[in-house]
Amino acid sequence: MQRRLALPLLLATLLAACGTTPPRGRQPAESRLSSDAASDVAVHALGLVGTPYRYGGNTPDGGFDCSGLIGYVYRHGMMPVLAPRTVAQLAGWGAEVDRSILRTGDLVVFGARATHAGIYVGEGRFVHAPSTGGTVRLDRLDGPHWSRQPVAFRRP
Repeated sequence: MQRRLALPLLLATLLAACGTTPPRGRQPAESRLSSDAASDVAVHALGLVGTPYRYGGNTPDGGFDCSGLIGYVYRHGMMPVLAPRTVAQLAGWGAEVDRSILRTGDLVVFGARATHAGIYVGEGRFVHAPSTGGTVRLDRLDGPHWSRQPVAFRRP
């Protein structure tokens, strides 16, 4: 009788341990990108400032939406990485990082349900493709609009 109970208790204990969440705000495991490659991502993103916005766009010639911009920049960097295509998928990509350890090339994901994203380029600034009729631009996290939005940071 005791042996029949031991196995289910052991399995329940192991499964419970797998379901725990690591503490927030800690340094994540190594990134796929070196510091140099992450800086290259930021420089490449800055070079696309002024490109027209286009819903579903993912090239400089055709224009960008926010996730298309991110995918393009990561795909064409010094260490190509395939990024997810939608903002909802980007919200779970890589490891969450605390604002205090942000580095260039990290993702900035806005909204409680991930509605917008950009690429952090340092000094509190990020590059993104904001909306219809606009262009890819450089904005500040502490700006009047963005400072009021829920935000998460991800490191691929």
